[in-house]
Parts: sequence; C-alpha cells; structure tokens
Amino acid sequence: MEFIESTLGLMRWVGFAQFKAAEEWNRERGLTPEQGRTLGWLAENPGAMQRDIARMSRTSAASVSSLLQGLEKRGLVERRSENGDDRAKRVYATPEAVALVAGAREAMLGMEDDILSPLDPAERATLHGLLRKVTDELPPLPER
Repeated sequence: MEFIESTLGLMRWVGFAQFKAAEEWNRERGLTPEQGRTLGWLAENPGAMQRDIARMSRTSAASVSSLLQGLEKRGLVERRSENGDDRAKRVYATPEAVALVAGAREAMLGMEDDILSPLDPAERATLHGLLRKVTDELPPLPER
C-alpha cells in the first residue's frame, strides 16, 4: 500500500475517515451525504436558488433538480415561486429538515476532534498552518 505512505495518500486517508464518519451521521438520519450537506446549507441559506445549490455542491443543475425532487417528496424541502414567476423558484428547508440536520456542525467538529485526537494543540496548529500554506498556493475551487 505504497500510495498511503505518500503525504497526499495520508491526506486522502484522513479525508476518507472524515467522509465515512459524515456518511454514518447522515445514514442515521436516512440521508445521503449530498442530502445532508444540502439540507444543512439550506437551513443556513433559506430561499436559495437552485443554481446557488449547484454552485455550493459543485454539481450540475440537473443533479440538484433530482436531489431536490427526492427531498421534496419526503417533505424536507419546499420550492416557492417568487412574485408569481415559476421560473424563479426559491428553495427552503422545512422545519422538519432543519430539526433533522440540527447539530451537524457540532457533529462534524467532534468528528474532526476525534480524527485529530493523536495530536496535541500545538501539533494541530502546526498541521493547520502547513495545510493553509499549501492550499493558499492552489488554484481556487472552480465555480459551477
């Protein structure tokens, strides 16, 4: 497993551990990671347009439409027309959805704390600083 020994391989492994923990948190709520991320974002950004959701999730408008249809059928989102214009629908998480994903931010911070538990505070700060130094030199994530 030579790829795991490289620095980027180790970073992918950490990312995979984080993804799996988030996946489990969402699964316990009957959500996919994409649904959980979208509902959490909508709870903080009520009335978003579908294109805003596509940009946030770095996915296509068609994928967002399909995702929202499933969430709408479950009563977790509502699409509302603004000023009678059906082409300009805004998306809202329902109160049930907001309750369902409540605590997500705290859970993700707890997950980060668990993953980084072998490091003391100074080591965590060093790791954060080094990763920030690397990411500051990378091209920005593409807008969709």
